[in-house]
Amino acid sequence: MSGGWNFAEIWERIADKFPDAQAQVQGDRRFTWTEFDRRADGIARTLLDHGAGHQDKVALYLYNGPEYMETAFACYKASLVPVNTNYRYIDDELTYLWDNADAVAVVFHGEFTPTIERIRSRVPDVKVWLWVDDGNGGCPEWAIPYEDAAATETERVVGANGRSGDDILMIYTGGTTGMPKGVMWRQDDLIHATCTTGLPILNGEQSEVGYDALLEAIAAPGAPGLPACPLMHGTGWFTANIFLVQAGSMVSLVDRRFNVDEILDTVEREGVGAMTIVGDSFAKPIVAALDANPDRWDLSSLVLITSSGVMWSEPVKHALLAHHPGMLLIDVFSSSEAIGLGQSISAAGAESHTAKFSLGPSSRVISEEGRDVVPGSGEKGRVAVRGFTPIGYYKDPEKSAATFITIDGARYSMPGDWATVEEDGTISLLGRGSVCINTGGEKVFPEEVEEALKLHPTVNDAVVVGVPDDKFGQAITAVVEPAAGATIDEATLIAEVKAHLAPYKAPKRVLVVDTIGRAPNGKVDYKRHLTYALDQLGIEPSPIPVANA
Repeated sequence: MSGGWNFAEIWERIADKFPDAQAQVQGDRRFTWTEFDRRADGIARTLLDHGAGHQDKVALYLYNGPEYMETAFACYKASLVPVNTNYRYIDDELTYLWDNADAVAVVFHGEFTPTIERIRSRVPDVKVWLWVDDGNGGCPEWAIPYEDAAATETERVVGANGRSGDDILMIYTGGTTGMPKGVMWRQDDLIHATCTTGLPILNGEQSEVGYDALLEAIAAPGAPGLPACPLMHGTGWFTANIFLVQAGSMVSLVDRRFNVDEILDTVEREGVGAMTIVGDSFAKPIVAALDANPDRWDLSSLVLITSSGVMWSEPVKHALLAHHPGMLLIDVFSSSEAIGLGQSISAAGAESHTAKFSLGPSSRVISEEGRDVVPGSGEKGRVAVRGFTPIGYYKDPEKSAATFITIDGARYSMPGDWATVEEDGTISLLGRGSVCINTGGEKVFPEEVEEALKLHPTVNDAVVVGVPDDKFGQAITAVVEPAAGATIDEATLIAEVKAHLAPYKAPKRVLVVDTIGRAPNGKVDYKRHLTYALDQLGIEPSPIPVANA
């Protein structure tokens, strides 16, 4: 076995050791590890038989459900590359992503059939379409029913070139530089970076690959884990990988919308031990439900809630722990490009402050001059992490060179998060140095929304900012300069954006200003427009400072 640890090699051995243990659950649907393993073989065999080759890309255009991790497992088995797809994207965005990723296959829920039929001719390199029945119409003639593929009789599948820890998976991230980019992770690096908790054999840069020793360390099946957030994002997908590497079961929600009652019902029914959320946008509604029904749910099984990707405030953590003092809350400071930048751990009586993180053991904060920020100096720097990091961005050497850099002879990932270092060594997170907006865990690049707004004839210029929002963390707000003699209609402009971009990228509010006031180089003062938007909407500034672009 070359190149280090490989997910398929681990999971197949878990299936052999715990064949009847539960691997995946969604409502009434339950799959043992044997079934998980066998169905993934069927998907892998189908993909290979239809022409997929070593490290070809397979797009997962799916809501949360057993099919997501079955398809990922199938790709790991056959040395194919699973690629996430944001199911909120519409025609142009999907076409860009699948073309950029060089996808040869797409696995999709039936709901997306009409969208695919509109763009299928625009992605001619996609040769295989696997249709997952979700009650939204029948299987189109150009697709293969997923269940037929999963039922394919086959031995365990290994690609023609064998498996390796060098096999990659790819996570597309909106990032802060416009169009999504594919972050390439070697499986070995990702396993080292994420799966070490409770499995010391996976810890440390010099770990040797020893599957027998790893399985000896897993004495019993792990607890059920619930990624309450979408698997299409790294937070959910990487967490699901972790649950399964620990021989646990991966629990999926049934409702495709955010449903607090279902989340809490599922935790109680399945005895969920760990749950993954996305900051206050998930935690605040959970607290509200618990406050309204303090005796309704038994959450005693829940020992850990993890969040990543958006603000999780101290008062909300405090409120959660008041309902269940026995659990830990871990706020992870990571991104698709950099895992282990830092974390904040809260327990009953020891709640961490909002945006305060302890640096990870392999992290540092680097000033603009390239030196370490001095604790207590108030100086700003970018957070960097070394060790197990991605290979780079797919087909983007320039962006890769800017993000993955060498400092003092070591390779670091520095995706652009700014922070100050306090006297006690903790960091206060400032945000991305760019003006990326994080709304409900989704990263939205303002210029993309601005360009959509400016397509409308009533708009001369536009700036998009994120204002604090209790539900979404940040709400997208447009500040527009009308064209000469034009009148701005808020609903019309919101609809204009939705006609070109995924609906979550559309502004919640549209404000009017006499002039955007661009500098001669075309840049705008986003901070000034944010201040204007806050004033117009009567919103207090966020307690977390955001670095200006």
